[in-house]
Amino acid sequence: MDRAEVLLVGGRAGVGKTTVGWEVSARLRAARVAHAVIDGDFMGQVHPAPEGDPHRTAIGERNLAAVWGNYAELGYRRLVYVNTVSVLDEATGMFRRVMGDTVRIVRVLLTATDETAQARLRGRELGSELESEVRGGVRKARMLDAGAPVGTLRVVTDGRTVTDIAAEVTAATGWVPAAVS
Repeated sequence: MDRAEVLLVGGRAGVGKTTVGWEVSARLRAARVAHAVIDGDFMGQVHPAPEGDPHRTAIGERNLAAVWGNYAELGYRRLVYVNTVSVLDEATGMFRRVMGDTVRIVRVLLTATDETAQARLRGRELGSELESEVRGGVRKARMLDAGAPVGTLRVVTDGRTVTDIAAEVTAATGWVPAAVS
């Protein structure tokens, strides 16, 4: 396979993106499907934001290009990319620039109720940013719901196991035969 493919897993904080991304990777490994995993939140983690890049978009893209370039050089063509807003149309350009114009993009938006997301955040956020994450999560959930393009698979995570969610997400890629995914 020459053409690159990317699975974008997006959603508000507390919806389970990172956990699902790792479980998708475990399923792909079990099926012997070559792939790479990148948590997009780490691609732009600098402070202060670079001059002229307040949302850290440009530095995130530069870092993605560098890391993906290393993976691609080793022959990898499939990427699992986890990031809150990765499913939005604005991200498409970045993946086309980094992975090539013919990249196949699969978008999955994980969803959860405000109550579920807040409970998960309260269980994991032990630092000073809990309330900010909770407030931002509500706003981002509404923005993602309204802005996710047609064709985005929406996967509800409330009351489901990570293995069940990951099976649905993995199946959306077509990377694993149905009997295995």
